[in-house]
Amino acid sequence: MPEPVPVVVVAAGRGVRFGGPVPKPVTTLAGKAVVAISVEAMAAGGCTHAVVVIPRNGEHHFQPALAGSPIPVTLVEGDETRQASVRRGIEAIRMDPALREARVVLVHDAVRPLVPAPVVARVIQAIGEGAVAVAPAIPVADSIREEAPDGRLTVVDRDRLRAVQTPQGFDLGVLEASHGYAAEQQIECTDDLSVCEAAGYPVGLVEGATTALKITSATDLDLAHALLKLPAEPAPVIRSQG
Repeated sequence: MPEPVPVVVVAAGRGVRFGGPVPKPVTTLAGKAVVAISVEAMAAGGCTHAVVVIPRNGEHHFQPALAGSPIPVTLVEGDETRQASVRRGIEAIRMDPALREARVVLVHDAVRPLVPAPVVARVIQAIGEGAVAVAPAIPVADSIREEAPDGRLTVVDRDRLRAVQTPQGFDLGVLEASHGYAAEQQIECTDDLSVCEAAGYPVGLVEGATTALKITSATDLDLAHALLKLPAEPAPVIRSQG
């Protein structure tokens, strides 16, 4: 049998910036829940199973939203922080006899539904070829200024900057050990790539896509609707960094 490639889909956030009566990941986009589109994108890129980390008492929202998933889905209740929620997803993988021996694992934000399948495949391939922690990324397009406490502005060279996206890919043992280290040392990071970096592991980047926006506001949802109507565009090329 082919080796399983599970993805932890993080959907446990409260979505306070988005508003609305239902959790942000089950908001409808093109007739489907955002989280359902995200799981489909992961499946299209090569993931075989999804562990979806949801808000407490959120099963009644997520079970019907994911009923038509193309890959098996396990719902896991999240925790107070994103890192703690990802740890619960990892624990669920280790407890599943079909997944516990997996080597490659992805972690994806449920509210990034428009990730092209080739991006997912590149992440999986990079870990399969020996990397232990990688993320898709794109060049920063806007001009950037850094503001000092006294108000002075400094130009930042945007040619060296990258906007990091998900899904991020990991060696499962490395991700598990890194989250354990971060919890023990009480280190809080903004993403799982940074968790691994804080634990001393090398991290790298692969080619991302401009369409893989994160839906954090109603305006982002409108933009996602517009992007769905456009032909796919080639993603910018980023060399893998070890």
